[in-house]
Amino acid sequence: MVKEHSEGAVTYLDLRGVKCPLNWAHAKVRLERMARGEALELVLDDPRGARDIPGAAEAEGYAVTEVKAIDAGWRLRIEK
Repeated sequence: MVKEHSEGAVTYLDLRGVKCPLNWAHAKVRLERMARGEALELVLDDPRGARDIPGAAEAEGYAVTEVKAIDAGWRLRIEK
């Protein structure tokens, strides 16, 4: 189940349990709705998504500012 909440200019998206490429599809939909200067922070537990999403995001023109291993998997921060 995808969980989402926002705090100011940051949207948090919990994609644990969502496999690649669906996790990127969820992230991309959120990014397309966001304004320039806003950020999307993802939590993933899919190693393939943690590896592939940064490249896909950069190919779309977004800035990946963090990829960090955490207890639940990985945290990625993408800025529009």
